[in-house]
Amino acid sequence: MRKLSENILDKISIDFLRNQVLKNAYGNDDTVIAKLDPRILLVWYLFFGLVPWFLNDVVLLLGIFVFVALTTRAAKIAPLVLFLFCVGVFSQTGYLFIAALFFGGNTETIAPLLVMTLKVAVVSLASITVFSGLDPDRLANGLLWYGCPGQLSFSISFAYRILPVLMEEFQNILLSYRLRGNPPHKNGLIGKIRYLGYQVKMIIQAFYPLMLNTAKRSRTTVEALELRGYRYSIQNPEVKKMKLSMLKVTQADIIFLCISAAWVGASIGLSVAL
Repeated sequence: MRKLSENILDKISIDFLRNQVLKNAYGNDDTVIAKLDPRILLVWYLFFGLVPWFLNDVVLLLGIFVFVALTTRAAKIAPLVLFLFCVGVFSQTGYLFIAALFFGGNTETIAPLLVMTLKVAVVSLASITVFSGLDPDRLANGLLWYGCPGQLSFSISFAYRILPVLMEEFQNILLSYRLRGNPPHKNGLIGKIRYLGYQVKMIIQAFYPLMLNTAKRSRTTVEALELRGYRYSIQNPEVKKMKLSMLKVTQADIIFLCISAAWVGASIGLSVAL
């Protein structure tokens, strides 16, 4: 157990976190989900992001949860995002069960908490599938097609594109702190825990200069776009038509919707039978 804990702590580093973030943003272009039309995926997300809140049947919610879990796997989401998903679901509902048992509850509290947990999990996995599995430009074009403001769609695309620059700036700030600091030794489990705490402290201290440097870079980018006529281009119908010409509903999109409808129908049938 001690060796396992040390191996886990060895893998947790700034480089590991940076690679996971960049992989999740740019490493999923060849998946089944990434090749689907973003307009179809946004409609799919509206269904799986809203309908579960109005359902209370455990079997039906469990069937939908299995399906969105399969779509998340097909999108090849980075393990870090899935870990944060598990932590988020537990922080939303899991602690309530522990608190209920601590204050005199019993096993009857499992059913309503399980329903709530499944609702949160289904909506979260659907969000991860769409917003982490799609290429940022395709996601922005899909929102633009549905009438979202051009500034909003551009902000999404720009946020993903500036992510490598942001991570590089973050790494430079951490390296400057390391040159001036005196990190603790990593000998043994206690030493690794102290070193992990030292890294967390550096991350917190690096947040403010990171935001300032990012704001400066963003301002420079916006000024360059203004000089190139960006404000006029996003209001030009011809430019918008050109940007959206890449969107096309294919046979794969129809098959994906049919599989989704069939899975939900089968889950409803199983719920009624039980």
